[in-house]
Amino acid sequence: MLTAVDHVQLAAPPGSEDRLRAYYRDVLGMTEIPKPPVLAARGGCWFAAGPVQLHLGVEAGFTPARKAHPGLRVTGIEAYARRLEERGAKVVWNDDLPGHRRFYSEDPVGNRLEFLEPHGSGPAAA
Repeated sequence: MLTAVDHVQLAAPPGSEDRLRAYYRDVLGMTEIPKPPVLAARGGCWFAAGPVQLHLGVEAGFTPARKAHPGLRVTGIEAYARRLEERGAKVVWNDDLPGHRRFYSEDPVGNRLEFLEPHGSGPAAA
């Protein structure tokens, strides 16, 4: 029986770890978590914020995920969007999901990320 999503893995090009750290740690405010040594040898980096984990794995022939993306719930979405913009990240608002405020951004290697916060009452806010 499924109980939760443990993590989401995104791909990244070889040698991009410093750019990923600057974005996921310094822009998004996540904490880098150590990879087990056998996995660390492959490159990439892992990040967490509360129960949310994003793993960035190195992929030869990397192509960024432009449609597929993690949807990350936030609180205080307006302030969070300002935080990203103040740190140089692009924020593109989208009002197509009823019951939510949301925007899209991209990490420094071009992967699409969705940030959303439910508002109002009813099933979408649960």
